[in-house]
Amino acid sequence: MSIRNLEYLFRPQSLVVVGASERPASVGGAVTRNILAGGFQGRIALVNPAHDSLAGQRAYASISSLDFVPDLAVICTPPATIPKLIAQLGERGTRAAIIISAGMHDENAAGVTHLQAALNAARPHLLRILGPNCVGMLSPGIGLNASFAHNNAYKGSLAFVSQSGALTTGLLDWARSRSIGFSHFISIGEAADIDFGDILDYLAGDPQTSAILLYIESIRAARKFMSAARAAGRSKRIIIVKSGRAPEGAKAIASHTGALAGSDDVYDAAIRRAGALRVYTTTDLFLAAETLARAKPYFGERLAIFTNGGGLAVMAADALATRGGKLAQLSAATIERLDAVLPATWSHANPVDIIGDAPASRYVEGLGPVFDDPNVDSVLFLHAPTAIVDSEQIANAVAPMLAGTSKAAFTCWLGGDAVRGARQVCLDAGLPTYETPEEAVTAFLQVVDHRRNQQELMETPPSLPEGRARDPGAAQAIVDAALAEGREMLSGAESKQVLRLYGIDVVDTRTAGNAGEAVRVADAIGYPVALKILSPDISHKSDVGGVALNLQSAPMVAEAARLMQERVAALRPDARVDGFMVEQMIVARNAVELIVGMATDPVFGPVILFGAGGTAVETVRDKAIALPPLNVTLARDLMRRTRVAKLLAGYRDVPPADMDAIERSLLGVAQLIADVPDIVELDINPLQATARGAIALDARIRVTRSMQHGTDRFAIRPYPVELETTIDIGGHGLTLRPIRPEDEPKYPVLFAKTSPDDVYFRLFRQIKALTHNDIARFTQIDYDREMALVALDGDEIVGVVRLVTDPDNTSAEFAILVRSDWSGRGMGYALMGHIIEFARSRGTPEIHGDVLRSNHRMLELAKALGFTARALAWDVTRVVLLMPEIQKLGSDSICQVVELNRCP
Repeated sequence: MSIRNLEYLFRPQSLVVVGASERPASVGGAVTRNILAGGFQGRIALVNPAHDSLAGQRAYASISSLDFVPDLAVICTPPATIPKLIAQLGERGTRAAIIISAGMHDENAAGVTHLQAALNAARPHLLRILGPNCVGMLSPGIGLNASFAHNNAYKGSLAFVSQSGALTTGLLDWARSRSIGFSHFISIGEAADIDFGDILDYLAGDPQTSAILLYIESIRAARKFMSAARAAGRSKRIIIVKSGRAPEGAKAIASHTGALAGSDDVYDAAIRRAGALRVYTTTDLFLAAETLARAKPYFGERLAIFTNGGGLAVMAADALATRGGKLAQLSAATIERLDAVLPATWSHANPVDIIGDAPASRYVEGLGPVFDDPNVDSVLFLHAPTAIVDSEQIANAVAPMLAGTSKAAFTCWLGGDAVRGARQVCLDAGLPTYETPEEAVTAFLQVVDHRRNQQELMETPPSLPEGRARDPGAAQAIVDAALAEGREMLSGAESKQVLRLYGIDVVDTRTAGNAGEAVRVADAIGYPVALKILSPDISHKSDVGGVALNLQSAPMVAEAARLMQERVAALRPDARVDGFMVEQMIVARNAVELIVGMATDPVFGPVILFGAGGTAVETVRDKAIALPPLNVTLARDLMRRTRVAKLLAGYRDVPPADMDAIERSLLGVAQLIADVPDIVELDINPLQATARGAIALDARIRVTRSMQHGTDRFAIRPYPVELETTIDIGGHGLTLRPIRPEDEPKYPVLFAKTSPDDVYFRLFRQIKALTHNDIARFTQIDYDREMALVALDGDEIVGVVRLVTDPDNTSAEFAILVRSDWSGRGMGYALMGHIIEFARSRGTPEIHGDVLRSNHRMLELAKALGFTARALAWDVTRVVLLMPEIQKLGSDSICQVVELNRCP
């Protein structure tokens, strides 16, 4: 749905408990006790028709007997009673409810489940429902404990959202034992109405929340979740535990890609593209939250380890190496500086072991050169207690230095009582502090992973390729022909033809109806050739002896065809055999066999796979998954996340593979599935890569008729390149296009050349300078719910208009800024006309904006475009354009009013 009315759930000013009780062992009793004891300052009502009073308070017989309208209702009654209660609450004006009760899937006399009946009753009133079958919700900042949890939560800045009730209560207890506090602690249960996407949208704008922790069992609305997570991830740290890591849905699948792309791999890819961090234990969940809160801005991945104990350093270095981390290589200048201040017995390398008898001064003198080394991005400080120097004394000496450096510093004090004071010194200094070397390395790598994911979050691949080969019409025609014949599998020759249309090099492949024709085709191609069985019923040909390689002559082709027919007849007598495929035999030295593929995930839609290929692909299982759309950066990152990437980089006398050619194959597949939505599975296996290029030796494509268009089935909407155009302002041509993350450097120039009054009219406040977070919020947008069109004069932004749509697309708010030296020239009309046309194309029912009453030019512009105005506050006017007016105005009229030069 959306964030509408969620403020009544998370920050209510009054509430009612329906099904309140005093019985100790009842859910209603536990909820009643928690609400009354939680410290909530708003008005509380208890409803139970069997009592006049409960817990020393008046009890109401029914909702209709309440003498006020509660913002929030907490319902603990039997399932059959709940739809009627929801209807009564909605009619009274209540806007949010928590349904604690389970068993909502039983049906009423009309054959409708109690849950559906409750949702039907809520919808006309926009009453939002959390649950059912949930523990409830806690908002410690307002003293609200609307749950049956056995403990209350401490106040803090972490928000925790969980699908598991058992984990909710267990984690609450665990967090209290460690004095971890929360802004919100939410059990979503079955998430029939309010789901992860809704809550992420709300928490993204919650000033009391600094980080969002999620326990996820499953996602239903993938695009909604990805859109909300990507929006929230730009301003809040999101850390996710996803359960159910074992492969799901094991079944016979037509492609290797389908078999390899298990659901957990897809969740990994989705979490990465959302800019979130995935962890695998609840301990790591809070470790990551604390680390990301304390760690300095990310510098890079090269870690220096500084220690007084060689064994500690070895443990840390091992943990770093086994998880793919990078140990910094100290420069010769740093070694020389360390030689001057450390004993001759120091390690003379990274890890830097300053020896166990080190006084506090040696720590300080040694840390300086390490932090100054340009090869070092972060430092892990490891200490084991000794009888020579007190650990707290060392902490007092090094903490100011560790906290004062611009690079990231992590500390580990190994031990118990002997180092407790040292840990506290570091915590007080704001330093990330850990108990073991492995925990410290885990924390460092969490920062690295989170940074990588944040970089992926900022990537906005285009919806159409830039200068890349593609022929969607021809590709669709091949697919249509197969579907018209009732076939789901394209032949090998058809599959390669489709790939060729998207700039992917393929081996020469031709079909033959029988052995004699196969010989003639082989003669035409030239020897050596490969021969493969042609059957719509056999996906993996080598499994039935349906592949013969390196055939050097016509007799060899004829004999291979005869033997192949015999083997297939014996092993797959049920399979239809249509003949053979004859392929040019590519013999290449030092070739690497890869797999590039696509499968359709039931939740997240199309996913792209890359990894080591060949006949052992499912045994080796060296692969990485990514969500489309892709660009060069994302394609390279996808390759980097595999072991085979090291082979592709070259070794000994073997030159590196042509990475540009592999990249073209990945981008070609990504664009193909955007253009042809009927493609549901695709395999290129092997894609043979050498220093001279990459060529598809075998390919298979499965198709089914789709009712969706192009990228509509993607979980992430790509950059809408189709909105790019040019506009004419007073005879001056400007580029008009959607905003991109790389526009960030242009924003300070825009504001520097805009008068303080014009900036004030746009932001309703005076600013001296835009912060990085301000600019990131302006330039890194989710195109599924927000659009910003920038007008560019050369490389400078001279105007921008923005439209932010609520998640239901029921209303959208606009904002516009025209650089002061371009005002009064028709720029505002042009920008508004284009954003109105965009809203009309999306079917948005209402556009509105808030305008200062002193902003006369904007008010006149809004009036000219058909907006109506009403006072919102003493100095603010809201202008509104409704869909009937937009439709009445029509695209032709809009073009006429604002002189657009590109209209439908």
